[in-house]
Amino acid sequence: MSHVPFADAQAAFPFVIAQGRNIETRIYKKRYPTYNYAQVIPVVTEGNQWAIGTTFFSVDSAGEAKFLSGSGTDMPFNKSTKDMASHDFAMIGSGWEWTIEEINQASLYGIDLSATDAMSATDKIERMLNGIAFVGSTEKNWTGFANDTNVPRADVDTAGTFWPAKTVDAMLKDVNDVLSRVRTQTNEIEWADSLALPPDAFRRLATVRLGAGDGAMTGLDFIKKGNIYTAETNQPLNIYPVRELATASQDGGGRMVAYRRDEEVVRFHLPMPRTVLQARQKSIMGFEQGIIARTGGTEWRLPKAAAYADEVTAPPA
Repeated sequence: MSHVPFADAQAAFPFVIAQGRNIETRIYKKRYPTYNYAQVIPVVTEGNQWAIGTTFFSVDSAGEAKFLSGSGTDMPFNKSTKDMASHDFAMIGSGWEWTIEEINQASLYGIDLSATDAMSATDKIERMLNGIAFVGSTEKNWTGFANDTNVPRADVDTAGTFWPAKTVDAMLKDVNDVLSRVRTQTNEIEWADSLALPPDAFRRLATVRLGAGDGAMTGLDFIKKGNIYTAETNQPLNIYPVRELATASQDGGGRMVAYRRDEEVVRFHLPMPRTVLQARQKSIMGFEQGIIARTGGTEWRLPKAAAYADEVTAPPA
């Protein structure tokens, strides 16, 4: 590419637009494996991306069936009740800038405009979405996956011992206890098919070996084979490490979350995934571009289809 001198920002604008499109393509190609909210929580992108929020209805019914006589008049009738709830959306954003000096230098040396700032803005968007998904937003008064007060909680049977020092059998008992709580608190209706753990607890399971350490099975293998969900349904239990759970318990320690991973139970509202805006001239020698997204945070629609188990790992020193 030959050097094209740009005397002013207006003359450089077509170059900026072309470069902005290249950066936009690179942004959408980039993946962020460290931000695993979409793996742990069902992400819902339905609805208009500019909607104020979402409204939904929950339905419950009461009634019974019983034996009747052919001449009886005591037919039992069922009654349905409907509750309406709403959830608001909000916009987040992050941007970057270029100067006429940077644009002319890029043209002079035949190189692309630096995408470092653009990638940094993308990272900030994903980091914020990840944080909102797991712990909510105090500014918006939102809770998240790890700290919703509607989800039933209880401490694991620590007896002063946390997972890094527990036996595999003791850890399996903690897992089956929290899976059982989902069953009992829903009258045997719901099954928790997923388990989210603090990173230290997950690493303990993944590295400890059974017996004297000469076996091939790890604690993670043992939990996957010996949990009550798999035993009764013959389906695998999903197990995820979530760093936000390391300090999520009431005492600042590790929290384990058992839940049914289904958008009927819990969902992360993302009506507008990250969207790159058109570059624009902001001053006599400068340009700017940005990324926006719209989210409603994490919503527990069936909180009793989940359970928190606290004090899995110790609070940070």
